[in-house]
Amino acid sequence: MTNSVAAILVHVADTQAGLAWYQRAFPDAERRFLAAFDFAYLRIGAIDLEIVQADEKVASGPAGSVVYWAVADLDRALAHFQALGAPLYRGPMAIQEGLWICQVRDPWGNCIGLRGPRPAEGGIDDGTGL
Repeated sequence: MTNSVAAILVHVADTQAGLAWYQRAFPDAERRFLAAFDFAYLRIGAIDLEIVQADEKVASGPAGSVVYWAVADLDRALAHFQALGAPLYRGPMAIQEGLWICQVRDPWGNCIGLRGPRPAEGGIDDGTGL
């Protein structure tokens, strides 16, 4: 076992729309296609981001684990996601070592975590998480 993340599955109601939205959300992602399975996905670094159909076993929306993506500038990343229609869900809030975190929601209600510095430190954490 290598103890590294290999793939993240994001459940959505419309996989083609989801794939297109996540491609815009992560513009450095490489789109890949597995012809044998008629399956397109995104490769971000060493991680496969797989946009899959929500169903009765796994619905879309905020329900449990949240993946946090490392960003160079939290405020800039947050503005990018908000411009794509992803509203702020939680945070920003200060954590350890000068880093901040927040969560946004994709169009299907799934949470996307962002983690990084706030070079301009445009706000002070008041403990409310808002």
